[in-house]
Amino acid sequence: MTSAPGKPEHILVVANETVGGRSLIEAVKAHAARGPVSVRVVCPQNLPRHGFVVHDESVREAAANRLALTLAQLREAGMEAAGEVMDPDPYSATTDALADGPADCIIVSTHPETRSGWLRRSLIDRLRDDTGVPVEHVVVDLEAEREESTHTLVVANQTVSGEQLLDLLRRKAEESPHRFIVVCPPTGDPEDAPRRLATTLDRLEQAGLEAVGQVTHPDPYTAIQNALQFYRVDEIVISTLPETRSGWLRTDLIERVRASTDRPVEHVVSEPEPVRAEARV
Repeated sequence: MTSAPGKPEHILVVANETVGGRSLIEAVKAHAARGPVSVRVVCPQNLPRHGFVVHDESVREAAANRLALTLAQLREAGMEAAGEVMDPDPYSATTDALADGPADCIIVSTHPETRSGWLRRSLIDRLRDDTGVPVEHVVVDLEAEREESTHTLVVANQTVSGEQLLDLLRRKAEESPHRFIVVCPPTGDPEDAPRRLATTLDRLEQAGLEAVGQVTHPDPYTAIQNALQFYRVDEIVISTLPETRSGWLRTDLIERVRASTDRPVEHVVSEPEPVRAEARV
């Protein structure tokens, strides 16, 4: 199927954990090099492998953040792009998307065969047989790909808007291009974590840094393991209160995370941002 002369080619991209992979972005750019394109990205959400309680909203928010990073890359390349998080089953997500609007081409992005559950379920062949739309398969090896930007996972709770942490992130961005994923395991008042996270993302945006974030599983170790599943992560920054006041340090969080991953783990001691006088009641 081809688009009508003068009209953009409508490309449906289906990807989950590989949604921001360089190989996928390059595949879409190859279509754009041949003429105008309109890109719709559907991101089937997945389920966390860690933790006994599945926080549906957290899973969906992680997928939405991955999607946002990808749409930003496509738009930076001058392409019209939109997207949405859909059914966890990739076949259903694809057919639902086609029911909402036709596509001239489907690009399915997966991990390599040895790691891809989608390929084990013969997703590519099923879509080719059942949709009547050309299907292009892109393999994204996130471990092998090292694009120009470093993807930094930032983990913090009370200190997420602390100046010491924000200074570290600014320095990293000055040294080389970075994309930040900020996760905030909640404790105490359920409204505190979203408020602190929103403040942090706003300040990072004002500083010209690219960042997404979410409130996650309340256990920081579980939140980190889920983030490593949900996002492309090149390095981890964990921000805590000083040792005498940090519950995370009393549970040896830093060393436990270092023992569980090959990503570099950096620890920064920070303080919560002081409450502004006008905010006190």
